[in-house]
Amino acid sequence: MNYYGNYVTKLIEELSRLPGIGGKTAQRLAFYILNMPKENAEQLAKSIIEAKENVKYCSICCNLTDEDPCSVCRNPKRNHNLIMVVEEPRDMAAYEKTKEFNGLYHVLHGAISPMKDITAEDLRIKELLARLNENTEEVILATGTSIEGETTAMYLCRLIKPLGIKVSRIANGVPVGSDLEYVDEVTLSRALEGRREM
Repeated sequence: MNYYGNYVTKLIEELSRLPGIGGKTAQRLAFYILNMPKENAEQLAKSIIEAKENVKYCSICCNLTDEDPCSVCRNPKRNHNLIMVVEEPRDMAAYEKTKEFNGLYHVLHGAISPMKDITAEDLRIKELLARLNENTEEVILATGTSIEGETTAMYLCRLIKPLGIKVSRIANGVPVGSDLEYVDEVTLSRALEGRREM
């Protein structure tokens, strides 16, 4: 039933199409937008349109960017012979925030998932393989620890190792500040496997 009129109902419907936004959240967001000053609502709409029109994939790493190549791939101070493979642009941003990695990235835009009907062909794997050359020293597989992430890492390892390039996997372990009694067995065993000398 249309309680709020056509425009509000349409706004709620469009917002509820966003991932992770249910009906109640969409309704709350719609009312928030309607109560914003008109200039703020126009700026929000303008930002969405500008992002849609100007954001593209970097021709090297497949990250989202408004300049091609992106600022990371253009940076001459980075190690261009070291590539970290991540699932999503937000994963790359998380690693960048640590300021610990000085190589380049490759964004797959997902992980292999038969349950979701996502195959290797749906990911940016061809672009990754095209980047690899005799100068590539190492590919770090930083896909998630889910079954999909592990499957994707194993698949990539089988493709890259025969090229004579070192392939490594990020260590997974115990989160800082957690009690060991609450950590699952798989995480504990991976933490033990990924241990390093002090």
